[in-house]
Amino acid sequence: MAKQEQVLQLMPPHELKFRGPFTEVVSSELKLKNPSTKRVLFKVKTTAPKRYCVRPNSGLIEPDSTVVVSVMLQPFDFDQNEKNKHKFMVQTMFAPDGPIDNQDQLWKDAAPEALMDSKLKCVFEPGAMDAAQAKAENTSMNASANNDEGTLKAVSGRSLQTSAATSTESVLGKVMTKI
Repeated sequence: MAKQEQVLQLMPPHELKFRGPFTEVVSSELKLKNPSTKRVLFKVKTTAPKRYCVRPNSGLIEPDSTVVVSVMLQPFDFDQNEKNKHKFMVQTMFAPDGPIDNQDQLWKDAAPEALMDSKLKCVFEPGAMDAAQAKAENTSMNASANNDEGTLKAVSGRSLQTSAATSTESVLGKVMTKI
């Protein structure tokens, strides 16, 4: 039997967006709507469990009801050049009629063809501070590289040897003074 199509309507449907600054907890909302006439069990999984706090991370959605899931990204040093591969999966299945004593056991006993899932990727949007910080770091690194290049161009041949000798004498002098 083929895998069932996701019964829940997710909003947003494909991406969870997180807007910086990432030096503090950043939240994103995920709405799970059950348009069916049956109760649906859900759980939210991620590829980076230590980086996120998800509340509620599992539960039961009554027919024609919506649950709002809060996804909280923990603070970290944002690097816009780093490739982000974080993903979330919302896994669902129809709940049995009657009271549910143990959701964990239902998930363990579920047949693979009874499960439905949707995947969302995470998108990090730098805030004003993150963008300014990244630009400042780039400018600083470029200025430093240019300054080093200029120093190397200015020092040539004999003056390079003199500079190295003076440097060595200076270091030896400091070491000898301490002894």
